[in-house]
Amino acid sequence: MTAKSQDTVPLQDRAPLPDVTARLIIRQRLFRREVVEVPVFQLDEHGGVIKTDRLFEPGDVLHFDLVLEMPFDDVRTDRLEGLVTDRIKHCSNFFYFVDFRQSSRSGQGRHYDSLDRVLELVTRKQLLKERRDGGAAGPVHSV
Repeated sequence: MTAKSQDTVPLQDRAPLPDVTARLIIRQRLFRREVVEVPVFQLDEHGGVIKTDRLFEPGDVLHFDLVLEMPFDDVRTDRLEGLVTDRIKHCSNFFYFVDFRQSSRSGQGRHYDSLDRVLELVTRKQLLKERRDGGAAGPVHSV
């Protein structure tokens, strides 16, 4: 299945992107923070879709790290900011549509260089997997 036809598959039927997680940094109190790892279901240069049981509202700003697991060394993007634009309830979880904040993108060039690297590697991994499985692996996520 091509990336274009992937857009017609409902989020509930999609599998998360392989080897990609977002580490949300959630402020609990004044000096306490919690890090929660959540799966990423879609990712591109403008934003992505994550799934978690945490409750966020559209308009909330999320602070997170993006991690792509690789055989020898993980590729990370640290301290990204994203704006929650929409949410969809699925069972006891929510899918959140997150747009990367443009103001932080221009101010944090090196973080977004590593984001571009993650996007490139995810695309390569998906193409290799599709080739290896002969195109019968199921839907390829749009990246």
